[in-house]
Amino acid sequence: MRRDALILFARAPRLGTVKRRLAQGIGAMAALRFYRGQLRRLVRELGRDPRWRLELAVTPDGARWPAGAPLRPQGRGDLGQRMQRALGRHRRAVLVGSDIPGLGKADVAAAFRALGRADAVFGPSEDGGYWLVGFGPRRPEHPFAAVRWSTGHALADTLANCRGHRIALLRRLRDVDTAEDLEAAR
Repeated sequence: MRRDALILFARAPRLGTVKRRLAQGIGAMAALRFYRGQLRRLVRELGRDPRWRLELAVTPDGARWPAGAPLRPQGRGDLGQRMQRALGRHRRAVLVGSDIPGLGKADVAAAFRALGRADAVFGPSEDGGYWLVGFGPRRPEHPFAAVRWSTGHALADTLANCRGHRIALLRRLRDVDTAEDLEAAR
């Protein structure tokens, strides 16, 4: 039996291309250090668990670095199209962002447990978006259609696209987009 898939959505860790809003508050080098540290921590912690297999869905598509997990290109399209493609490669999969300091193995395990009774699972974030999304075999057809990304409506829009499906919600966590988010996460 194939293990469940955990997909870590990531951008190649290059100066000036990651965490740009965070960099406005703390500088590009500090933002890169934060991002690299988060990636290393998540790959180390989440990649060694035998309950799932970890893959990194990366952008830009040709990016290569010693990530510690298999790299797959995200491909073209908006965020929703790229997430749907990554999740669609697997029967049961959970996708997480790479900027959630509070994320750990227990959260991923809770998401896969929730998929035992629900068609979709979400980890709400403090800003109205979500830090985790997962689907089982009975998934919504177009879960990310017309989602207002990077707004306080992202979760509500996605949930509206999932009407008629059983939904599970996990605990609320904070993702780090700004210097204020980083300070609050500490």
